[in-house]
Amino acid sequence: MSRFHLSSHASRRFGFRVLQAAILALAVTMALPARASDERAVKSKVPPVYPEIAKRLHIDGVVKVEATVDAEGKVVNVKVVSGNSMLSPAAADAVRKWRFEAGAADATVDVVLNFSLAQ
Repeated sequence: MSRFHLSSHASRRFGFRVLQAAILALAVTMALPARASDERAVKSKVPPVYPEIAKRLHIDGVVKVEATVDAEGKVVNVKVVSGNSMLSPAAADAVRKWRFEAGAADATVDVVLNFSLAQ
């Protein structure tokens, strides 16, 4: 038998405390944003060019892009977060041409583009 034996009551209390700590840690983690994202107003948008192959194959969907915008409002980097690989390049190319309002510093902006043949 172990020299460090806990009574069943102490064991339950310990387990309850661990559970409380885990719940608190989870709640704090969920309350914090995964990544800070600035909401800059868009001054000008360039619509994406629907890829011809995607049209022929009747592919539509949503492409999510993360754009890095400098203090002057120019897009300096674009990263595709999710979306169809046939539509993603067109979305990234379009967002690179967008202009945003000027800000105090560089910012990360989330952009969602919807490709739909029904439009």
